[in-house]
Amino acid sequence: MTMDASRRGALLLVRFTAACLMGMSIVELALYWAEFKFRQVPVNIPLAVLWGIVFLAGIAVLIKAKSIADWISDKLE
Repeated sequence: MTMDASRRGALLLVRFTAACLMGMSIVELALYWAEFKFRQVPVNIPLAVLWGIVFLAGIAVLIKAKSIADWISDKLE
């Protein structure tokens, strides 16, 4: 199945956004864990939960990438 350029571009944008959300949350959680482990900083549970929610939002966007990209390309046309 071929896709026109606007749909491909929208799909690329949505997938890149999802990857950025997931990557950013993984890096932040890793840095937060390292700070807790090596500097003995008290655990801030709401902050860790917030980054976990951002990661789950990235997964949700990645799962629904095709429909979101179709919606974006329809809005741009």
